Amino acid sequence: MVPLILPVATNYGIDPVHLGIVFLANMQIGYLMPPAGIDLFIASYRFNKPITVVYRATLPFIAVLLVALLIITYWPDLSLVLIRK
Repeated sequence: MVPLILPVATNYGIDPVHLGIVFLANMQIGYLMPPAGIDLFIASYRFNKPITVVYRATLPFIAVLLVALLIITYWPDLSLVLIRK
């Protein structure tokens, strides 16, 4: 998906590193969300807990990830400060 989005994003002036960071943050949120959340199924199998218990336990972390994604997305200098020095 990134090879399709990257040329469009660079035409709009979005830094490729920032796009990668936003993309990875979105992917992590996707890995924690049912029905395709592979991380949830792995944790459920590994700890012998029902998937519903594991999902309820991850809800606070998903909220933190969503807030972090908003900050990363709308404040690009925060994620690009190290490469711009």
